[in-house]
Amino acid sequence: MRLLLTRPEPDGERTGAALRARGHDVLLAPLLRIEAVACDLGDAAYGAVVMTSANAARAVATHPSRAALVALRAFTVGRRTAEAGRAAGFTDVRSADGDKADLAALLRAEYQAARGPLLYLAGEDRAGELDLAASGIAVVTTVIYRVAAAERFPDAVAAALVAGAIDGVLHFSRRSAEAYLACARRADLLAGALAPLQLCLSAAVAEPLAAAGAASIRIAPRPDEAAMLELVGPG
Repeated sequence: MRLLLTRPEPDGERTGAALRARGHDVLLAPLLRIEAVACDLGDAAYGAVVMTSANAARAVATHPSRAALVALRAFTVGRRTAEAGRAAGFTDVRSADGDKADLAALLRAEYQAARGPLLYLAGEDRAGELDLAASGIAVVTTVIYRVAAAERFPDAVAAALVAGAIDGVLHFSRRSAEAYLACARRADLLAGALAPLQLCLSAAVAEPLAAAGAASIRIAPRPDEAAMLELVGPG
């Protein structure tokens, strides 16, 4: 298949390489850019760090308080975030290997409120909060990264869509799907952008595409990269 991958770097290059290894032609065109935020972590005695995105872990790697942060235990939503956490310097990392509901369940089972509040390192725009109030666990949310969307398609992407040279588009987040649609509307290419198969990480990611009129959508059985690769299949 001729695939368009709009995932931000460095994840885009890794996913693109995996797709090419399966025999696909891949056009890489990140429509989102991740920017670290120099946040103030305050003076609270946090008991652990929580991260639901590898982008948060990468932002820790360059944060002025990195040494204090990586000394804490880290709870992550999935394996990719856990890997990024270890790369940033965390040595005690527990992964929920699932979604945010699985992460909340892991925290309720393994974290003791007496250790202090959890520090949730989050993105500026996120799908909901981490609410553990019913379990008596305090959560302090701090924005450590933001996502900036591209204003327009790269020329190669616009040309490929006009020519009908894209068979499928991979969407790993709702924000990237929305950026894809916004760029298509600005270029007056919405029909061409919706014509290929839309391959989505989750039902929430697929929602704006379906609302825009995409007729062919597939949703991964699990919200992770491996499931997306399975969804695409061999070339």
